[in-house]
Amino acid sequence: MSESLKTSTEVTSTNENIRYYEGHNYVGVKETVSYLLNDWSNSFNINSFSERFIWDVVNIDFTVSAVMNIVTAAWDIVNDTFVSVIVDSTRTRIGKFRPYLVGMQIPLTIMGVFTWLLPLFFGTTSGTYLPKLIYYYIFAIINETAGTFTNVAKSGYMSTITPNPNERIRLITLAELLTGFMGEDLPRYIMGVLIDLVNNKVVSWKLSSVFMVMGGGTALISSLCTFWFFMQSKERVPQSIEKPSIRQGMKAIVSNYPVLLMCTSEFLGNFSISKSETNYFIDVLGNYSLITLLNLPSSANGSISYAFVGPLRKRFSSKSLWIFNDIYNSAISIALFLFGMTKKKTMFKQVVPMCIAFGLKEWFVKWSWGISKVINADLWNEAMDYCEWKNGYRMEATTGVAKGLILKIQSALLSSVTSLIMKKIGYVQGLEIGAQNDTTKFWEFALCTIVPTVTGILRIVPKFLWPISRQKREWMYAELSEKRQQNVMGYVDSFEGN
Repeated sequence: MSESLKTSTEVTSTNENIRYYEGHNYVGVKETVSYLLNDWSNSFNINSFSERFIWDVVNIDFTVSAVMNIVTAAWDIVNDTFVSVIVDSTRTRIGKFRPYLVGMQIPLTIMGVFTWLLPLFFGTTSGTYLPKLIYYYIFAIINETAGTFTNVAKSGYMSTITPNPNERIRLITLAELLTGFMGEDLPRYIMGVLIDLVNNKVVSWKLSSVFMVMGGGTALISSLCTFWFFMQSKERVPQSIEKPSIRQGMKAIVSNYPVLLMCTSEFLGNFSISKSETNYFIDVLGNYSLITLLNLPSSANGSISYAFVGPLRKRFSSKSLWIFNDIYNSAISIALFLFGMTKKKTMFKQVVPMCIAFGLKEWFVKWSWGISKVINADLWNEAMDYCEWKNGYRMEATTGVAKGLILKIQSALLSSVTSLIMKKIGYVQGLEIGAQNDTTKFWEFALCTIVPTVTGILRIVPKFLWPISRQKREWMYAELSEKRQQNVMGYVDSFEGN
């Protein structure tokens, strides 16, 4: 119903619903704390070093790794499809998502720890040692299947803990702001120092032992925090009484224009071919700990940037902020690469100038952190609410899987490609720090600056087509308020009848 066709009574009712949504909060202090710990736990890991772990500690051959990525992607197609149907068909007294989140977290913790214990069982075996490859593959498949249940459920769950979009923004902003002060990046910094100490023979520890302790320890701690959040929080957005069919799920995906745009943007962006700065700092500049030092001057910028979110959201649409953030960060990466190509294309190997350049990059990038973290999360939640508004039911699981399915296949294929690219550029597994040849070092620099920017540039195009204006958003949530009140009464009656 357009605004011009609304009667005065309808407008009054709608305005009351808007005020109710803006003024009523659902999440208490204890649940907010658990929400913060869950967000903190998502980054409390050493996953940024997982490639180094596979390459130089576990020593999985690049070609074998590429093939295994393709096989795992094929399994992803199968398990994602049936998992999404199961989750979206679930109706229990404790909610739609919580049974999977609570029940799967402990097994995932155990499997996560065992993944980091690979060196304990296979030591320094060759990159094609069959028992090691079987162990690695089996754990990858089991972890992927269990992880699909929790990831699908968690994706939908985060959009249902409060029906108030403003409270949702508050939680996202609070989590992104405070978790930085809570030391979410501490494992990464500590791991970087330990790797440098081992590589430079300052300590006599084995690199495999460092990975096992840090990887297993952080996996355990972060999983416990996430589990506590699942136990403390609640689902507050009611589901439709009738379970949606697979056909309805596919219809929701096609008719949910915002989701299609987000999927298309991510699909185009996923053509981005990249490798992390970790490899560049270790193999070219010779010291990963430099990243930690370079982040110190700009560490406050990321936190301060969240103060801009509220004023910017009042002045500009989410669409404008989404587009600006993409252009802004791409421009910074291009400038960094061009600087590295100065001095007859050798500047990228100079430690002091490049440290200054990367430090400046972090300084400017972190000013956009608040917008990036909050807007991206809120747009996805907004797209889920749009589905409910248009169709009368929510399909978080099926929609989330549809969003991720093609992206996962694409990501796995590109992961295989990048593994082969590392081989093609001459990367030799197991060499001492700084021992790669100059061609390899150049490409490691390019793969963390210009290459991902250029290969993923088309992702910005769908962002210009985002359909939810500020005014349309207000009417959507006002009408959802009325529908949800009716769903709550019907949902309670259906369980009492049973």
